[in-house]
This record gives sequence, C-alpha cells and structure tokens, in this order.
Amino acid sequence: METFHVTFPYLGWQFEISRVALQIGSFKIYWYGVIIMCGLFLALLYAWKSSPRYNVNWNKLFNCVLVGIVTGVIGARLYFCLFRWDEYFVPGKFQDIIKINEGGLAIYGGIIGALLGGLIVAKIQKMKLMPILDITMVCFLIGQGIGRWGNFMNQEAFGTPTDLPWAMMSEGTGNIAVHPCFLYESLWCLLGFALLHFYGKYRQRYAGQIFYMYLVWYGFERMLVEGLRTDSLYLPFRLFGMDIRVSQLLSAALFVFGIIMLLVNIKREDPFYANYRRKKGFGKRKGKRAA
Repeated sequence: METFHVTFPYLGWQFEISRVALQIGSFKIYWYGVIIMCGLFLALLYAWKSSPRYNVNWNKLFNCVLVGIVTGVIGARLYFCLFRWDEYFVPGKFQDIIKINEGGLAIYGGIIGALLGGLIVAKIQKMKLMPILDITMVCFLIGQGIGRWGNFMNQEAFGTPTDLPWAMMSEGTGNIAVHPCFLYESLWCLLGFALLHFYGKYRQRYAGQIFYMYLVWYGFERMLVEGLRTDSLYLPFRLFGMDIRVSQLLSAALFVFGIIMLLVNIKREDPFYANYRRKKGFGKRKGKRAA
C-alpha cells in the first residue's frame, strides 16, 4: 500500500501520508530511505564534530563508517532472515534474502553488523576501540531517533491495541487503535542522545563509559517496548514453555551487562578525560587560599 490515512482518534488528529517521496516514471524514492539517509547524515556530522574531543582521527573514523554502513545493512538483513528461517532458507526462496526493497531489516542486526565491520577496520588502522564505541553509540541514538519515523511513513513497527490517548490507527494497523511504538522509541532515543551528549562533554570519566550507558539506556527501553510489538522475531524454540522475543532477550542481556560494567568501573577515571574537563573548566573548582 502506498498511501495511508493515519488518525490519532482520541486526539482528533488526521494525516494523509504517502510512502513515496518522489516518483519519476516507474522509479520511486520512498520516505523510509530518505529519512534513514537524513539520520545517517546527521550522525556522520556529529561524529565529525565530536571526534577531536575523543582524540579520534576523523579520516580513519570515516573509513570505519564506510565499511560499517555496508556491514550494517548486511547484518540487519541477515538477522531478520535468520529468525525467519522457514521463510528464506528453503528451496526457491534463497534469492529473496537480497530483496531488501521488500522490507525486512532488524535494528539489532544492523547495530551488530555495523560494529563488527567498523571495529575490524579500526583494529586494522590500530585505533583505540572504546573511544570509537563512545562516539558510535551517540550516533546510533541520532540515527534510531530519526530513522523510526521511516516506520511511521510505512505504518509498521506498531504495537498491540490500546485505548491510550495517543493511540494511532490506519489501514496499516487494520484500522485498529494501537501503540505507536515508533514514537516511543524515537522520543526515547532522541532524549538519550541529548543526555549522553552532554554527559560525554561535561562529565565523562573514562573511555567506554558512554558505550555502557547506551547499553543501559537503549536496552531498558527496547526490553519494554518490544513486548508491545506485533512484528517481533522469536527464538526458534521455547524456553520454560514460553515463546521468547529475540530482541527482548537481547535487550535484557545488554541492559544487565551495561549495569555491571558501569558498577565495575564506578571509581575509574582516565587521565585524558580528567585533563579535558580541567582545560575546559568543567572540573571541580577549589576554593582560593586565604591571603
């Protein structure tokens, strides 16, 4: 379906949206791709501006980004297809794996793929990995916060029925009022971007701290919101007699891991970050000695 009549019935809002941003003959450019590219551009801009603060060479970091984009797309698609094994890994269906234009990308697969590709290039270039992860996590929040609006334009990634005031409905939801999960995640990620950016600029104490904070911040939200989604990927087997959502389980694991690492490093302070705050005047001010 190319167009949707979207309403927020309890708020009295109505929108007519089209998935197509531009069409020339039979060639179509979809809003989903445009929005994703906008998120990517802003994330790249942030990485470029913040790399000096982390003492990271931008030219080398850009090499990591270029590879990470490619491996991120591959990872997002493979992650989605692997957990729908019976739909893709059967005779006559293998070729559908490369049909990304038909949908089917998983954010966690994209994150894993991008990190693997980018960090391998970083290692080859003999770069320190933890500062790169710190920058990357904030960039992910920018991309995720903006990119989720691509789900809105496609009327996908929504949740279960609800009668909450902000419920959304359209032809894509079967004309049933549902949780706008795209909105939950977008707002959470953009808020996380602001918090982690300012914390990293004024309060960061060691390399990797922002990375661990991202795991806690995003893991917590996704663990909850995934439980509302109607399009979740599930493990191919049951645990304790229950169907387990892959992203919910992974989010819980990342959340716990992030908490543990923050606690383990609670008293850690790298000289580089202490000196940076001191130079910028962000450190503790000592009182003047009496004359």
